[in-house]
Amino acid sequence: MTKETDTLQLPLALGHDPAADREHLLVSASIAPAVDLVDRWPEWRAPVTVLSGPAGSGKSHLSAIWKGMSEAHDVTDNLRAGRPIPYRQGAFLFEDADRAEFDQTALFHLINTVRQNSGSLLITARSAPGLWDITLADLRSRLQAATLVEIGAPDDALLQQVIVKLFSDRQLEVDQRVVTYLVSRMERSLDAACRIVDQIDRLALARGRRITRALAAEVLTARENAV
Repeated sequence: MTKETDTLQLPLALGHDPAADREHLLVSASIAPAVDLVDRWPEWRAPVTVLSGPAGSGKSHLSAIWKGMSEAHDVTDNLRAGRPIPYRQGAFLFEDADRAEFDQTALFHLINTVRQNSGSLLITARSAPGLWDITLADLRSRLQAATLVEIGAPDDALLQQVIVKLFSDRQLEVDQRVVTYLVSRMERSLDAACRIVDQIDRLALARGRRITRALAAEVLTARENAV
């Protein structure tokens, strides 16, 4: 959001405690297959699953829930840095596989380890494995055999639930007309929803005003102008 005038009393950057466990997970048609994937563990169809979806679609939330359920070892940094993975059994998590280079041989061996020891590996990415820059043929073959679960862009129902929840996490009640207005005009992203709610909350606090559609419109306009 653009900088406010110097006469405003800016609020402190107080922390908020959003409910991010499975009980508070919001579900709609766009994310239902991925939620079902988490709920079915450890009864997965295949030991390796790729969860793909656009930025802000909920992959990180779901992988965090699954990591807590499965007590998975997060091997993302190991694969990025080419460091050995000191575990042979259990569940493993590799996030944002298509966002940066990783040790392809190490991932190939990890997949073999998971398959041989009845483990589980969850890989998150923005795209399907067929679109990744995989040069190791054996790894490409292993990834083709993985289960692919795709998350669509958030639909209106999910965005409305998320925005209400984000305001509720801040102990704020907002008129449903404001929520509907935001959903009809905002970027289709859960990350965007988080940023917009934060900006609206801060601006309302700075001005000592309640949250209205006019204030929400001001935030959306400022975001558009900042692009």
